[in-house]
Amino acid sequence: MAESLQSNKRLPVLYSFRRCPYAMRARMAINQSNKTVELREVVLRDKPSHMIKLSPKATVPVLWLENGNVIDESLEVMAWAADYANWASFPLKTFDSDLISQNDTAFKFHLDKYKYPNRYPNSNALEHREAALDILRGIEASLKNNWLGGRRPSFTDIAILPFIRQFRGVDAQWFDNLKNIPKVILWTNRFLDWEGFKSVMIKYPQWKPGDSVTTFGVTSF
Repeated sequence: MAESLQSNKRLPVLYSFRRCPYAMRARMAINQSNKTVELREVVLRDKPSHMIKLSPKATVPVLWLENGNVIDESLEVMAWAADYANWASFPLKTFDSDLISQNDTAFKFHLDKYKYPNRYPNSNALEHREAALDILRGIEASLKNNWLGGRRPSFTDIAILPFIRQFRGVDAQWFDNLKNIPKVILWTNRFLDWEGFKSVMIKYPQWKPGDSVTTFGVTSF
């Protein structure tokens, strides 16, 4: 049976893909708020028709609210979650729009060219690795504490770190042995060990219409 695009008798629904950094940061923000959603894990080669109907651009995350409204940009999902947060380090003062914009534009551009060289045969992967590394050198100067937000992860940390995780993952040994970004290396590995990250990386089966509801959220660290 096709789902109605509006229903007030249900949880908000989050279409997500476990390894997508955009979906990852949305899940982390929700998990740090006092909200609960229904999680629907997507396989990118077999996207649910309902998700595409909600958001024709067909990228995750897609958040379908109880009133039928749709949020299909990850930072907007994070902002929705932050409105309900009991998370002490989530105030606007920890939102660094310049760092987030740099991450989502320049860093992501170089990351893709480095991580997926076969997709960009006319690009030099190592040149793009160096350009991305230069951005991380700038973040190195901004890290005065364990996190950009201070003692606890902030909106900015969570918005950026899933992409730096991908950058590290291309060659973790090379990354972890870099000499000129020691604070970024510690910050990234602290993130990978953080329960707030590990808890949103649990594997779920692909969602299919008719499946029982998988609830997600309301976790405090």
